[in-house]
Amino acid sequence: MDKLLITGGARLNGETAISGAKNAALPILCAALLTREPVTITNVPSLNDTRTLLKLLEEMGVKTQREGDTVRLDAGEITNPMASYELVKTMRASVLVLGPLVARCGQAQVSLPGGCGIGARPVDQHIKGLQAMGAEIRVEHGYMHATARRLKGARIFTDMVTVTGTENLMMAACLADGETIIENAAREPEVVDLANCLISMGAQISGAGTDKIRIRGVEALHGATHAVMPDRIETGTYLCAAAATGGDIRLTNTSAAYLDAVVDKLMDAGCDITIERDAIRLKGPARLNAVSIRTAPYPAFPTDMQAQFMAINCVANGTAVIRETIFENRFMHAVELQRLGADIKIDGNTAVVTGVQRLLGATVMATDLRASASLVIAGLAAEGETLVDRIYHLDRGYEKLETKLAALGANVRRVS
Repeated sequence: MDKLLITGGARLNGETAISGAKNAALPILCAALLTREPVTITNVPSLNDTRTLLKLLEEMGVKTQREGDTVRLDAGEITNPMASYELVKTMRASVLVLGPLVARCGQAQVSLPGGCGIGARPVDQHIKGLQAMGAEIRVEHGYMHATARRLKGARIFTDMVTVTGTENLMMAACLADGETIIENAAREPEVVDLANCLISMGAQISGAGTDKIRIRGVEALHGATHAVMPDRIETGTYLCAAAATGGDIRLTNTSAAYLDAVVDKLMDAGCDITIERDAIRLKGPARLNAVSIRTAPYPAFPTDMQAQFMAINCVANGTAVIRETIFENRFMHAVELQRLGADIKIDGNTAVVTGVQRLLGATVMATDLRASASLVIAGLAAEGETLVDRIYHLDRGYEKLETKLAALGANVRRVS
C-alpha cells in the first residue's frame, strides 16, 4: 500500500496548474447516458474516482476513450442499466447514474451506496424526487429497482440541501414530460457546471446556482463538447499548503470566483492574495493568525475545506473555533493531527484549535479524502519526517499531488 513521505520545513514557491473538478466531472460523465450521440468532455482529472466511474459506464455498454484529459463517451446502446455493489461501494457518486438511466432506459438497478466514514449520506431524497416524477422504486437485497414508462414533470422540494440529489433529479428531468421544479436545490458551482453541460446537449434549464431550478423536459438530447470547471477544493488545498509553510505560489487554470469564503478566511489569516482572471497568487506570512470557520452549504464555507483549515490553524497564532454543520463525523483527522503535536479539543460538532509553535513529524493515517489533505499540509509545516499512510484516499481526489507539490519545492515522495 502506497504512503507519502514528507520532510517538512520547506516553503512552497512557484507555479502549478489546477486540474478539473472531480465533483463536477463525475455527474457530467454520467450525463452522457442521456443521449445516443457521442459526448466529449475535456479537463477531466485522472483520478481513481473518474477511472471507477468510466469502468461502471463501460459495464453498462458505454464506449469510452481517453486521451490525456479528454474523454469521449458513446452511450448509443445501453445494454446493462445496472450499477453493482462492487463499484458503488468504492465511490458513492456512482448513484448519479440512477436518474439518467431511468429517464433514458425506463429502468435502472443501482446498489445502495452503504456507509460513509464522514457521516450519514442518505439517498432518500433521490428516491423521493424520482417517485414524484412517476418512477416506481422498490429497494430489495440492497438495490434500488426503478422503472418508469416516461418520467413526468413535477414540483420537488428536497428536505435537505443535497448536491448529488439535485444533480440526479436535474438529469432525470431533462427527458421528462413537462416542467420539473426543484426547490431547496443545491447551489454549488459543480451543479451549475453540470447544468451548462446539459444545456449544451439541448436541455432546457434555468435557475442553476439558485435554490430553485426549472427544467423543461425534451424528447431527446444530442451530443456536445464540454470542459469541466477547475477544482475549487484542490485550489483551496494548495493555497492552504502555501499559507501553512509561509510560501509564495501561483495557481493557474483556476478561478477565485467559486472560493470567496475560503479566500476571505485566508486573508483574515494574514495571507496576501492576488486574483487574476484564471489564476490566484498567495504569499503567506511568517506566522498565520488563527481563523474560526463554520461550514454550511454553498456559498458559505465548504465542508470539503474544513480539514485543511484545521491544519493551518494548528500552526497559527491564537485560538480558532471550527464548527462542522454538514457531516456529523468529520473530525477524524483531529486525532491524527494531535500525533504531530497539535492542540485540538473536540466537543460534538465543534473543534477548538490552539496554535502551537511547531509540529513534529510522525506516522499518521488518512481516514478520508479531505482528512488526507490536512495531514499532508500539517506534514509540510512540521519539523522532520511525516509518513502519511492509506493515501488511496488522496488518489481519489487529487491528481498528481506529490508531483505538483515537488514542483513547488516540497520534499515529498510516494513510497510503497
